[in-house]
Amino acid sequence: MSKIVAAAAIRASHEIVGRADEALQRALDEKGSDCKVEFPETAFYMPMIYAILGEEVRTLGDLQEIMEDHTKPLLTEEPSETNWLPYLSGTLDAGIATLFAEEMIMAIRYLYGEEPQRGWHGFISDTVLRTLGIQLVDGRMPGFAAIIGAAPTNEIAVHIIRELQKRNILSFLIGNHEGRTMRDQLLEEGVITDDPYAGWDIYIVPLGPDTESIIYAANWAIRGALTYGGHKGGDWKACLDYTRARIFAFGLGLGTIDDLKFASGAGAITMGFPVIADTDIPEILPTGVCTYEELVSEPDHSRIVPRCIDVRGVKVTVTDIDVPVPVAAAFEGETVRKEDMHIQFGSKYSTCFEYLEMADMDELEDGKIDVIGADVDTVEVGGALPLGIIVRVAGRKMQKDFESILERRLHTILNHPMGIFHMGQRNLAWIRISKDAFAAGFRLQHFGTVIYALLTNEFSAILDKVEVTVTTEQADIDRILPKAVEAYRARDERVAGMTDESVDVFYSCTLCQTFAPNHVCTISPERLGLCGAYNWLDGKAAYEINPTGPNQPIEKGKCLDPVKGEWDKVNEFTYQNSNRTIERVTLYSIMEAPMTSCGCFECILAVLPEANGFMIVNREYPGMTPLGMRFSTLAGTVGGGHQTPGFLGVGRRYVISRKFISGDGGLPRMVWMPQELKDDLREGLVERGEELGIPDLIDRIATETDATTIQELVEFLTEKEHPALTMPPLF
Repeated sequence: MSKIVAAAAIRASHEIVGRADEALQRALDEKGSDCKVEFPETAFYMPMIYAILGEEVRTLGDLQEIMEDHTKPLLTEEPSETNWLPYLSGTLDAGIATLFAEEMIMAIRYLYGEEPQRGWHGFISDTVLRTLGIQLVDGRMPGFAAIIGAAPTNEIAVHIIRELQKRNILSFLIGNHEGRTMRDQLLEEGVITDDPYAGWDIYIVPLGPDTESIIYAANWAIRGALTYGGHKGGDWKACLDYTRARIFAFGLGLGTIDDLKFASGAGAITMGFPVIADTDIPEILPTGVCTYEELVSEPDHSRIVPRCIDVRGVKVTVTDIDVPVPVAAAFEGETVRKEDMHIQFGSKYSTCFEYLEMADMDELEDGKIDVIGADVDTVEVGGALPLGIIVRVAGRKMQKDFESILERRLHTILNHPMGIFHMGQRNLAWIRISKDAFAAGFRLQHFGTVIYALLTNEFSAILDKVEVTVTTEQADIDRILPKAVEAYRARDERVAGMTDESVDVFYSCTLCQTFAPNHVCTISPERLGLCGAYNWLDGKAAYEINPTGPNQPIEKGKCLDPVKGEWDKVNEFTYQNSNRTIERVTLYSIMEAPMTSCGCFECILAVLPEANGFMIVNREYPGMTPLGMRFSTLAGTVGGGHQTPGFLGVGRRYVISRKFISGDGGLPRMVWMPQELKDDLREGLVERGEELGIPDLIDRIATETDATTIQELVEFLTEKEHPALTMPPLF
């Protein structure tokens, strides 16, 4: 290991720990040792300190103990000119001490209202971590880059970020180079906006203008071990092994690497994250701490992103499609504002629909794309056209049931080209093409090109032929749309009529075992996956597409308990595929052998003994619940592939299923949910209430406007005569 690097990191660790100690002493003098200190919306206190030490920091007094008992003892002496002994351990200790100190500094800044700084994101909440969980585990987001500093020019900054976006790598922007930040550069080039939270949609998130902001990225990573890995705080080796093996992150240093950046980099390396810099720095190439090299110099900006990918060992797929704009999942959340729009289709401006249908093999010509009617260059800027996108597919393994699954993918596919905005589906689609995409040469033909390429790439196992017709002729649209609407109706009736009793197999989903090795999700027609992204038909299609993948058929076998939903073959499958840790699972109960949770769940169900019922809270709700815990705190008790009776991660649409916790009394046990969730599920809740003979059940379920404490809740339920109060006791 380079003595220059070691000396710089150790020097900086002394300096940053001293700064943290000074800030802490000032806060103690002004606010006292009992003053509460925390990051927003997290159940993991100071996440880095908690993961490494297992200490729950709640007050400034707690921070003082961490400083004196754990942080300062990590500091070592800078290696001397005559010291021949190894100094790797001292450098890595300096890295951890630096991360602890940065965490303290940022927490104290939050205490004083100094973070996040204007235009910067700051701390990443548990809610965001879980929201993006499914993208992390299904490969759409194969890794993330902590970009520290600024590029030599705006042009190079844009090139680097586009190269990362093309590979679907999430980029965190951190720190500055001589006062210049990469956020400034991307703002000036129109790549990002002033809203740092909007950056999640395009995989570019500015965390903070100081080097210390790297702790936000490190905290994001270490919570992966706590949230998805199920590791406990204090089990530092397991947590660090997890980040090295499962979190594919790397540091990308642009500009001068000063002592503090070396020290912060030492902390990243300790977590298994290599650092690649564009300057001439001493390299650390032997493997050992990281999977491959630890510290690498790559001054060629045209090669720096591929070098980062190689050094970290990130597995990425770059799809080369013959269209004039980049195509990648990183552009999926991109919006096109009205002032930036060349043309739009749908919404209130015109008719716009998408329809995918199965055809016989001999009816189709694979790869044929027809464009009928006026193209986008015939309309003045800001105008609108009607649009119909008709996709016909055929394949030896294609099934009628898969039509809706493939059609839903059109929303994602049409959002992948840069400069294209897509919202809605079926005959409620709304599409915009930006001025930049139009200027680059994007035309209606390219909708077909992208659809053909991505459909055949993703569903090659079931599709042999794909044809696409794109029409702007109103007569064609009026002729085809009624057929499409009838198909939409028939599909809905088909899916609505499916029950758990009407099928012989369920489907597993072990996709999240990438992060939660013991988690097994069982998906039935009446219980979708807890992430909300996979239903039974999705599982069936996924198995046909990839017979050895994470979605496998599970024979139900002998029914052991029809009320709680337990089958012997489901138990066997769960046991074998949970690394032999989960012996029993019931699909309809939260109280007895509930299904495991990984961390990607949309909502959490929790028992409220005083109300003889259950509450549900969705991850978007930031407020307090009657259980006395927010979503982020609750989530810390549920994930990691463990069974937790009384708590359960679920998809939000499961609430209106007839099998919703039917083993524990079903929907009449629901006593509290956030207003936003109630509004979203209103139609289904009203329908289910009428089926149950309680037509006003929805009005008897409290929200945060009615109660946020258990006492307030019980009073509300008593006044409303909620059925849960007269049901058999849960305990």
